[in-house]
Amino acid sequence: MFARLARFVVRHPWWTIVAWLVAAVLIIAFSPKLTTESDQGDFLPSKYESVQAMKVAEQAFPQQEDTSSLIVVKRSDGQPLTAQDTAKVNAAAKSLNAHKPPTVLNFATGAQAVAPNKAVQVIMVPMKGTSQADSEKQGDAVKQIRKDLPTLLKDGGLEAKVGGDVAGFVDNEDSFNKSFEIVGIATFVLIIGLILLIFRAPLAAVLPIIVIMVTMQVAMGLIGAASKVFGFSGDDSLSTIILIVLFGIGADYYLFLMFRFRERLRAGDDKKTAMITAVERVGEVISSAAAAIAVTFLVLLLATFGVFSAWGPALAISVVTMGITSLTLFPALVSLLGTAVFWPSKAWKKQPKERISGAIGRGVGRRPVVAALASGLVMIVLALGALGFKADYDFAAGFPQDTESAQATKDMEKGFPPGLTTPVQVFLKSENGRPIGKAQIAEFSQKAKDAPGVGRVQPAVPGKDGTVVRVDLVLKTNPVSNESISLVKDKLSPAVHQIEPSGTRAYVGGQTAVFADINAVNNRDLSVILPVAAVLIAVILALLLRSLIAPLYLVIAVLLGFASTLGSAVYVFQYGQGEAGVIFQLPIILYLFVLAIGTDYNILMTARLREEAKEGHDPKKAAALAVQHGGPTVAAAGLILAGTFSVMMLAPVSMLKQMGFSVAIGIALSAFVMSTFLVPGLTAMLGHRAWWPGHGDEPKKKPVHPADTREDFIPSGYRG
Repeated sequence: MFARLARFVVRHPWWTIVAWLVAAVLIIAFSPKLTTESDQGDFLPSKYESVQAMKVAEQAFPQQEDTSSLIVVKRSDGQPLTAQDTAKVNAAAKSLNAHKPPTVLNFATGAQAVAPNKAVQVIMVPMKGTSQADSEKQGDAVKQIRKDLPTLLKDGGLEAKVGGDVAGFVDNEDSFNKSFEIVGIATFVLIIGLILLIFRAPLAAVLPIIVIMVTMQVAMGLIGAASKVFGFSGDDSLSTIILIVLFGIGADYYLFLMFRFRERLRAGDDKKTAMITAVERVGEVISSAAAAIAVTFLVLLLATFGVFSAWGPALAISVVTMGITSLTLFPALVSLLGTAVFWPSKAWKKQPKERISGAIGRGVGRRPVVAALASGLVMIVLALGALGFKADYDFAAGFPQDTESAQATKDMEKGFPPGLTTPVQVFLKSENGRPIGKAQIAEFSQKAKDAPGVGRVQPAVPGKDGTVVRVDLVLKTNPVSNESISLVKDKLSPAVHQIEPSGTRAYVGGQTAVFADINAVNNRDLSVILPVAAVLIAVILALLLRSLIAPLYLVIAVLLGFASTLGSAVYVFQYGQGEAGVIFQLPIILYLFVLAIGTDYNILMTARLREEAKEGHDPKKAAALAVQHGGPTVAAAGLILAGTFSVMMLAPVSMLKQMGFSVAIGIALSAFVMSTFLVPGLTAMLGHRAWWPGHGDEPKKKPVHPADTREDFIPSGYRG
């Protein structure tokens, strides 16, 4: 199949290129755009209590804020606030209310907003709006408030800082933009630089960048069309993830193809024959790798968390699109360019010395048991770190702490519990349709003060018809810390339900409760996704290798790589840097970029092991040659992909640093430990048994020598 495809593409390159471009233009021009959501809570299934609480809130409090900021006022000299100071703050809030921005619902303060120790007074600033345009208006409102405050509080010895979610976004927007700018530029520079270093040819370095960028536009068009047909949406991060995935696998497949193309040119093939042979040899590898990754992504459809289930089809479409591009457009373009793609370098003509890969290959071939045990032991030790994994939901802690919003939070905590900015929202709903009595509300509020982790109970707020009442519980600890999330899930929610007034039902909501439910959903999803993905990858490998044994240890190796990567992150960030945990999305990110994409290298190396065995080499020799000839391809691809992610560590945001380090180390383990030592070592150890029950390692039948067909050598009884 791949031979026929290769012959058509290489012999008709212009037809291939024109057909591809026409299809791309039609898809990009006429496909609808993918719709996105930004609120993580919107992706939770409706059976979770935090989602039910949101539904109750939407009906009973149509004017409830969607987000909020707060103004923290203190004396410049650090002394307690006086009655005169409080009066001035109240007057400032009244003045702000008189000219409030459109997105601001209210500037609320009063006696209850003065800290018991008089250290600070808070003005709450609830805001409405969830769209991108609303977010921009909210940011503008924060900037205007900061501009007005000095005038309103002048000559009083008071100073104010604006904090909260919106203010934090305003302050950290530059950090994020600079981070992505740094990462984007560094990624392009790194990919081009490394391919330049490998091929010493500008055209060879720029070509994949252009093709992958166009492929992404085609993929996004197809995803948009599919989203309308199948009714799924993505979150704001999906386009970034697709970009990273396409650059990762696109660079891999390009290198798989180019290394084989160069190998055949060095063997004396002309440019068209070299490309046909290259596509024929790596076509099965690329298609199997793309199928394995696409299936791995489609398994995300089993996730109950809507973000992940939406990622599944989108990423699968992207991978399949890139696979098709790699087997059609790349070969067509390179076959047209021929050896000019390597200009001005002449290195493509020279046989590589392969000193390093040759030495490693000989070592693995001579001592496969040592190679397998040593590499396996390294990965097991790293994997043990995953047992200490703790999820971290505190995004704010990962941003620079010298901003006004960060300082406002620190000032606020001098007088109030940390949970003031993000209270646990309890909605009491009448079950008989009658308004909830004041005595019941007062009794509940009094009992709630003694609930686990509660530092303060805010005044109750009745809904529009009195059948729903909101009571905010302020936690003593950081509301988005792992400690608080576990507290709400395991202790506070059960305690609230025990004290709910007769005839009512309590719904525990708010951001901490949402994260608690996300935590439960993530644990459930990973427990389902990982085993199913492992089985499906094993099936694809079994079809590729015609074996039942090799897929078993390959899948175990991939899962071990996943655990090793997560363990490495735990060792570095939790134990090494003393952080509360690693970002809660990290396991699923590693699933996407390490477990899925890292499978590429195993498939390439295993295919090369089988190829060398078919050439008639014994298992140890086949392992040595596979590492010698396939190792440079895996090393180059792994270096580029790991390097691409490692540039994220330049960002001043902890979340991006953790993602960059973890994925880079995971790809490095996949390329330089698993595919170079563990898999060849195990295959050489098992020998012919690795390919049971098939005959994937059976040597090819050598062509019959012409002399053997002469009439002199045919017995007389068999002559025509």
